[in-house]
Amino acid sequence: MSFKNTALISYVTALAFIVIALWSPILSGIADYMGNKKRFMQFYCYLGASACVGLYWFEIQNIYWGLLFYFLALVGAWSSLVFYNSYLPDIAYPEQQNRISARGFALGYVGSVMLLLVNLFMVMMPEAFGITGDGGEASLKAMRYSFIMVGVWWFGFSHIAFYHLPRGNKDKVYTKHIFFNGYRELKSVWKSLRNLTFLKRFLGAFFVFSMALQTVMLVAAYFGEQEISWSGQEKTMGLIISILLIQIIAIFGALISSRLANRWGNIKTLVLLNVIWMSLCVCAYFIYEPIEFYIVAGFVGLCMGGIQSVARSTYSQLIPKTLDTTSYFSFYDVAEKVGIVLGMLMYATVDQVTGSMRSAILFFVAFFLIGAILLIRLERKNVNKL
Repeated sequence: MSFKNTALISYVTALAFIVIALWSPILSGIADYMGNKKRFMQFYCYLGASACVGLYWFEIQNIYWGLLFYFLALVGAWSSLVFYNSYLPDIAYPEQQNRISARGFALGYVGSVMLLLVNLFMVMMPEAFGITGDGGEASLKAMRYSFIMVGVWWFGFSHIAFYHLPRGNKDKVYTKHIFFNGYRELKSVWKSLRNLTFLKRFLGAFFVFSMALQTVMLVAAYFGEQEISWSGQEKTMGLIISILLIQIIAIFGALISSRLANRWGNIKTLVLLNVIWMSLCVCAYFIYEPIEFYIVAGFVGLCMGGIQSVARSTYSQLIPKTLDTTSYFSFYDVAEKVGIVLGMLMYATVDQVTGSMRSAILFFVAFFLIGAILLIRLERKNVNKL
């Protein structure tokens, strides 16, 4: 069976998130019992960074190795976020969490922009970096070197967090059931939702809009590569510039969304961001020119960090006070990952069957609409005015 390339990478992405969704509860359960979730976050950061370096060999002759390293990089990055997110209620009071969550995303974008600028100049002027080759070979080498630089950057700067973050809370003892304790804790969290109606309804809304959000974000670069009418060598530069544009604007988007959440409330802000994302999917169906793609990319950046940071801080404020924050955030992350699996599978199937990424993107308008409706219903019951 032959696969369209964008459908194939989407299926591999879905497979990675299936593994993450199944494996992360086991790891979070072990981390809770060992009282050292930072060690597990380190392991996954190292895995992701090493796999990112391995992407240096991602070329058509090594397609299966390339897909394997891509798969492992996803597993490393997203699994480490299970533990990373769970630190928010450990290091910030509820009234600080909107601001701290937004600042975390913003500083992450600042760091990625710094390295991306270096990589952009490497690709545009490889000779200045001592990279030689005939025709476009030098730029291609520079792109491959960029993967190595990202892996080393990731590995190096993660140690700032590892140095300052606490180890975790060790208030339990080892048992022979430690391996599956994570699933039992997920079951415990699920049972606790019976008495946390507002949190349960928020998770339902989050599952729906996050499924669309994460899928669209993961395939945006593929969409730009295939569906936009680039001229000559403009494509490579255009895609890098659009990613850079998204990252820069996302810095301000995360901070602006935090202020809106503090002024209007978290739920209303999330409703607005869902409506904007819905409009962006509709616009993406009709764009063909690079300038149109840049404009849509700018709005994607404005909303990308905002909806993620506000959703995370909202959940953090809704969970009950507990030392076991990893279990609640593991549940949150599993819901997100299962949504990504379903989203990527639906996207890849629509793309494969119709042969059009435009139809696949338009398909997700319905999920942003449903997410907005669920949040509006939630806002009417929002007694805490989140």
